Order: sequence, then structure tokens, then C-alpha cells
Amino acid sequence: MRKLMKSMLKPLFHLGPSWLCKWEYEHQVLRFSERPVEFSFVFRKLADIYPRQILDVGTGTTALPHILRNCGALVTATDNIKNYWSAGMFNRHYHVINDDITCTRLMRKFDLITCISVLEHIETPDIAMRNMFSLLNPNGHLILTFPYTEKNYVRNVYELTGSSYGQDAPYITQSFSRIELNQWLLENQGVIMEQEYWEFWSGDYWTVGCQIIPPLKVSADDKHQLSCIHIQKLT
Repeated sequence: MRKLMKSMLKPLFHLGPSWLCKWEYEHQVLRFSERPVEFSFVFRKLADIYPRQILDVGTGTTALPHILRNCGALVTATDNIKNYWSAGMFNRHYHVINDDITCTRLMRKFDLITCISVLEHIETPDIAMRNMFSLLNPNGHLILTFPYTEKNYVRNVYELTGSSYGQDAPYITQSFSRIELNQWLLENQGVIMEQEYWEFWSGDYWTVGCQIIPPLKVSADDKHQLSCIHIQKLT
């Protein structure tokens, strides 16, 4: 009887998601982003590490934790839904726990934490980094991506002259530098296993100038505005 009821109700549960998927398909807008570069880095690292437990910090509405789960690992997704998303947020791809990484309530440990284009929007990134390290198992791994320029920190790139968007955003977008990165490593006993540098814009900082499509993978000495970083916790 239960099996029969489930088979009868299942199509009803699919009506909403089916309508939403169709609407999104019919209203696509072309907008190139940094996700191909970032996700490529994440999954290449996933193939090297093969972690059992993964935490994705700042999931938002993305399908990243769903795809990570498809790879076999046990995945937890979190976001500061209550404070960051003023209009509310629902992720139709995966269950997202309401948790602020700067005062996290999570108690479990993870083998891998991903934080993709999130840290730059957090007003206190030092605290967020400390808490992410605290949630890692010994020798655990942290994958970060964010706006980055080797020598200079910018508190909010949207305020820079020539920034192409973001002036009305209710959040800041920081561009970090080697100084902040080294500080996080020193304070949390981490070591960089790999770091990529990418040129996405014709200007010196993220969003400044014209967008470069496809983006260019460069060295630390070349102009760049985004970095993908793999860090391992030493203890």
C-alpha cells in the first residue's frame, strides 16, 4: 500500500521542480563567469584527494554539493541564509544548512572543505578561515577561490574606478593578496599545495575593465584578478 501511494504522489512532487526547470531553460541569459575555472580546479583536486566527508561553505543556490555527492562522498552544504540572503534563499539541488561560518555551530570534522567565491563577501574573513581550519581533520584539505592580486588588498572592488558591475550590491567583494594568505597559513598551520592565477579582466582588479573570454591562466608575476588555492592543514 505504501509503495502504491508513493508511486501516485511522486508525480505531484515533481510538478514544481519540473515547471521551474522549464522556466529557467526558456529564460536563459548568457553571462560568462569564473565557475568553469573554479569548478575545474575543485574536481581535479577531488580526483587527487578522494575525501570521505566534504563541507561546502557558502553554497547559495549552486548545484556544487549535489555534484560532489554524485561523486560518492558524504557532503554537507551550509550558507548564512538568515543574514546574508535578505530575501531568503532556497537551493533546489541540495539541502543547505543555515550556518554562519564566522560563528559556526557545526561540530563534525571534514576531510575536505570547499569555499568557492565566498570568502571575499565575508566582512571578517580571518574568523571564517580560522573556523574552517577548525572543522578540518588532521591533514585535511581546504579549497578556496576568490578575487586575488599578489601585492595589493582591496576591501571592495565594486568601489574602484572602472568596475563594471556591483555598485548596487548589498555586500562587499574583497580582493585578497599574499599578505592575507600568508597570515591565514601562519595562524592556522596550513601549507599551500597548489595555487593558480587567472586573468579575467583587462584592468588590475576584479571587475575592472573589460572581461577576458576565455580567461588566461598566468603566473604570479603576470597581471591576474582571481586565484584558486589548495591548502592542507598540517596538524
